[in-house]
Amino acid sequence: MPRYLVTGGAGFIGSHLAEALLAQGDQVRVLDDLSTGRRDNLPAGAELVVGDVADAAAAVRAVADVDGCFHLAAIASVQRCTEAWVDSHRVNQTGTVNLFEAARARHVPVVYASSAAVYGDNPVLPLAEGAQTRPLSAYGADKLGSELHGRVAAQVHGVPNTGLRFFNIFGPRQDPGSPYSGVIAIFADRLRAGQEITFFGDGGQERDFVYVVDVVHHLQAAMGRLAGGARGGDVFNVCTGRATTIRQLAETIARLSGVELKATLGPPRAGDIRRSLGDPAAAIAALGVRAETSLAEGLARTLDWMRAT
Repeated sequence: MPRYLVTGGAGFIGSHLAEALLAQGDQVRVLDDLSTGRRDNLPAGAELVVGDVADAAAAVRAVADVDGCFHLAAIASVQRCTEAWVDSHRVNQTGTVNLFEAARARHVPVVYASSAAVYGDNPVLPLAEGAQTRPLSAYGADKLGSELHGRVAAQVHGVPNTGLRFFNIFGPRQDPGSPYSGVIAIFADRLRAGQEITFFGDGGQERDFVYVVDVVHHLQAAMGRLAGGARGGDVFNVCTGRATTIRQLAETIARLSGVELKATLGPPRAGDIRRSLGDPAAAIAALGVRAETSLAEGLARTLDWMRAT
């Protein structure tokens, strides 16, 4: 019965992963400082270690006696990374290197979260893994730096690892009241409450929205590939290859919620990327998995969860 470490496992994506691992009979240890994660997100049977991934000693203790590590802990807010540049860098990049170093001593494979933010404003769509990286935020820069350290970890230190470039992830347990949440959780919360939503710009910005369960499947497939002997040091997109405008997104949420869409226009946000769309072909070929949940189906499940909670 393998034991896996999930950093950030009390958070949105991490708790879904922990749940899936336990469901297949694995043991799960979670390292989380609970700054944004919640104890009540954790499934029964998960071991919680409260600690900071940027603390090297905490990382070493958490990696002890595990068979693999899923590294999801991060400060995921672009705004927070801009305002707290040094502190966010400590978590988002130093924390990743800490995990690689702890894994090196025990030859533990690592699957870690990167981000589509590494592509920045690259206009060549759809974005494949070989596209030029040109991050526009400290968050994107740290994720790109983590990928470079992942390459070094594999080639120099013998740590099998794979990075997954997450596009716009949504689903249950994404807190609409948190500054870390995506636009779907915020829109759904406001529309259910009969409130107006604001489009920053004209609402024509395009995004590639991925349901959280599909993300979990990618994480598990990447770990399975490493366990099968892949050396790693590579990265893959986690995306659908389907673009949705922000306005279309709001209209779909309103329709599924049975409410009228009330929207206003605000000024465009500085640094906001107009179009972001990923190419899933490499992940499909190498990992044997694809994001299959439609936007409407994922939104319906998310709204059901919001009503229940």
